[in-house]
Amino acid sequence: MFGGIFRTKDLNAILAAADRPETALRRSLGALNVTLLGIGAIIGAGIFATVGTAAAGDAARLGAGPSLTLSFVITAAVCAFTALCYAEFASMVPISGSAYTYSYATLGELIAWIIGWDLIIEYAIGNVAVAISWANYFRTLLDSVGINFPQWLAVDYRTAAKIPGLLESAPHVYLPFVGSVPIVCNLLAFGIVMAITTILVWGIRESAGFNALMVAVKIVVLAFFVAVAVHFVSPSKMAENWVPFQPNGWTGTLAGAAVVFFAYIGFDAVSTVAEETRNPSRDLPIGIIASLIICTIIYAVVAAVFTGILPYAELKQRLATEQAEPLTMALQHVAPHATWATGIVAFGSVVAHTAVLLVFQLGQPRIFFSMARDGLLPPSFAKVHPRFRTPHVTTIVTGLCVGGLASVASIDEMVDLTNIGTLFAFVLVCIGIPILRFRDPHRRRPFRVPFGPLLLPLLGAASCIGLMYYLPPASWWRFFGWLVLGLTVYTAYGYTRSTIGRSMGRPLYTPLALKVSAVGFLLIAAGMFTIPHNLSPSALLSTATTTALEGHARALGGLITMGAGVVLTLAGLATRPRT
Repeated sequence: MFGGIFRTKDLNAILAAADRPETALRRSLGALNVTLLGIGAIIGAGIFATVGTAAAGDAARLGAGPSLTLSFVITAAVCAFTALCYAEFASMVPISGSAYTYSYATLGELIAWIIGWDLIIEYAIGNVAVAISWANYFRTLLDSVGINFPQWLAVDYRTAAKIPGLLESAPHVYLPFVGSVPIVCNLLAFGIVMAITTILVWGIRESAGFNALMVAVKIVVLAFFVAVAVHFVSPSKMAENWVPFQPNGWTGTLAGAAVVFFAYIGFDAVSTVAEETRNPSRDLPIGIIASLIICTIIYAVVAAVFTGILPYAELKQRLATEQAEPLTMALQHVAPHATWATGIVAFGSVVAHTAVLLVFQLGQPRIFFSMARDGLLPPSFAKVHPRFRTPHVTTIVTGLCVGGLASVASIDEMVDLTNIGTLFAFVLVCIGIPILRFRDPHRRRPFRVPFGPLLLPLLGAASCIGLMYYLPPASWWRFFGWLVLGLTVYTAYGYTRSTIGRSMGRPLYTPLALKVSAVGFLLIAAGMFTIPHNLSPSALLSTATTTALEGHARALGGLITMGAGVVLTLAGLATRPRT
């Protein structure tokens, strides 16, 4: 590759950049605020939306069944290793960039770019899934009070095609058409994202207060779900439904753990408010670890009750659209006439999803904000509102992108992509701890990962890779395609404009050779997005070379596009003079 891409950024320079008055954020959060932000980010779409699929399984993987409780515990252990690493980094480098900033200090510019681009999957793409799930529950809530919101304004086209009667039977009765094309969009998902964006532009203190209220409500509602379930189903009957505990063995349990990982992402979002915390060296580790412990206890109890009131054999027969609202589905199974209970749980889910949307929409703009300060994104992304002292430009851009995608995307694809992107970020954070311990051993660390710099961080990295193994092939293809697309942006813009690059004498404008490479990366990404995503590499080659197989044209076209991209990329990099 070309020179300087693994040059790390000095931690003192990182901290100094954050203290410039024109880009400084308002410090107004304490340890309790940070902990509540963590709980607000963690308890949401994961527990209210993914437990159904994790327990029942789908076409791509086996379900955990009653061992879903164990799946939550396994995932919590994986997250605990990473949480300790985040806590050390956050106390030492209290900067809004989270894993992006930590990687810049330990692994260099290229890795920092990759992790910053990858974090878009965790926060922005993750919030797309949360917004879609929020819309599902909000429509259920409206139904429970007698309001029939048009379904074609609360669903994406691919999901609508799976709903019996919505498109096939008397379609003009259900939704409008433009010519022969039905109009389907998730207006509810778009609307909630834009409402949250408005609150976040307003101010961090107001956002934290709003989050605290929502955290209280959703914990009360989850307690209500447990109480109602125990009222209708005795503990002895639940115990009968827990047999067999692992209907699909450890394969199902670990596959469930990979799915419910989505329920835990969010504790790391706490680190993105480092520059808005009064005492980050103390408050951030408290918030990260405390929120993870509290949420694990809540998750284990809810999972045990859910699998206890809805037998595994019955759960497998439910439609995917029903599994997307697992808690209300479970209550309807044991108490079909208690619509009031279903309405309360739906209300709690709406509140929980709103809290997650708030924290994730708060985190993503601050990643962009930090990348812009380093020159890897346009300088307008580093602007701070003169009155509210919030990164308003990146907040609005993120809101428009997330809201727009949420109005047309399906939730299953978003969840899997979010999981693999987050796990990859966690791997790099875990690896960064031993690197920085040996590279900068004398730097003050208010919090240290216990048992030395190797044991827990390496366990964290290995366990994250283990969960990634259980994700379906589609997640890997889309993930790699997304990373290569990011290399397009870095090659065309970030490489020549980064602050480190400028200090090394890189050219002011992107040379033609790098533009050629950028086009090559773009073609590789396009090919990865084109191929059938359910195929392994060997199956992909077989499909591309066998005309009789389904997906042959997509497989062959995608591989040809990727091959052309590789040629262009290598040609551009080969002619790029080193700097």
